Amino acid sequence: MNRPLTVVLGAATFAFIAVVVFWIFKLTLADSMKNDMVSSEKVAAFIHAVLEANRNNYTENVVTKLQRDGIEAHEHWRDERGVPLPAQFLMETGRLVALKDLNFSFRLASLTPVYVWNGPNSDLERQGLAEVQQNPDHPYYGFVTKSGTRYFQAIYADRAVSIACVDCHNNHPNSPRRDFKLNDVMGGIVITFPVGE
Repeated sequence: MNRPLTVVLGAATFAFIAVVVFWIFKLTLADSMKNDMVSSEKVAAFIHAVLEANRNNYTENVVTKLQRDGIEAHEHWRDERGVPLPAQFLMETGRLVALKDLNFSFRLASLTPVYVWNGPNSDLERQGLAEVQQNPDHPYYGFVTKSGTRYFQAIYADRAVSIACVDCHNNHPNSPRRDFKLNDVMGGIVITFPVGE
């Protein structure tokens, strides 16, 4: 696959994810406020389902196929030939969504991050990451207040979805942990959005 096609495919994927997540968030939150029928937990579950599906789709249908053509997913994808690792794909999507100024965010965090800025930002995140490490099938929920606005946070277990995840964390010079295996919980996906007063 040639580089222009890869760039177009990546840009289209990012745009699709941003539009779908924004649409689900707006639709479910508006419905919740009108009819009080959709809980914050349900909104978070919708958002997580889209994020997980798109990341898995990217891993299976972009990264894996490009690897067969000699194009690798790696950390320095902006500067060198390649595409983002699945974790970077999710983080870049989160960065693009944050540009929309919706007070809505999602990111990856870990108790053993490769980079310190991917560590927990609060006691709630620290507790949530510890909980999903122990019980990966159950998200952790809580509320935080920032600048007078109340936010709902949901933390979902983030597993090593590909061998690229495992290799990156186990071999990275900054990594504090080097014994990950496929499907291990590596941290969590932290979803944050504002809720009513």
